[in-house]
Amino acid sequence: MALALYQPDIALNTGTLLRLGACLDVPVHIIHPTGFPFSRAALKRSGMDYLDTVEMTEHDSYAQFDRWRREAGKRLVLLTTRASMTAHEVGYESDDILMVGRESAGVPSEVADSAELRVRIPMQPAARSLNVAVSAAIVLGEALRQTGGFGRLDDPPAAG
Repeated sequence: MALALYQPDIALNTGTLLRLGACLDVPVHIIHPTGFPFSRAALKRSGMDYLDTVEMTEHDSYAQFDRWRREAGKRLVLLTTRASMTAHEVGYESDDILMVGRESAGVPSEVADSAELRVRIPMQPAARSLNVAVSAAIVLGEALRQTGGFGRLDDPPAAG
């Protein structure tokens, strides 16, 4: 399982998603260009010291990322408000890549069309969208639950 961030706009969300990847031992792919100067300093506030432990791969473009993931045989699962299937109705595979779009605009139609699966999170009809980091956490949690991904993580120490 992996996360992919398509041209992220907001450094705080990117840092949060990198921290999520570090905590859940999920690689994170950053697809450039970003909407902010991409640097450790920009990510430090929300990524904290987790930036040292996350497996992060940067891709210069979507074309480069897409070529890599197809050669690796990875299925692309796009999180989008425009999907007909909900994130809890589908079956995930352990080598899926869950991709979130830009906070300001999502992904272009040609990128959406390249995804093998598109999922959405059920919400109140009047709501437009959730924060990208929250959305990724919800869907990643379901994908890891389905594929047994949580089982490889250590249990927390007993209280007391």
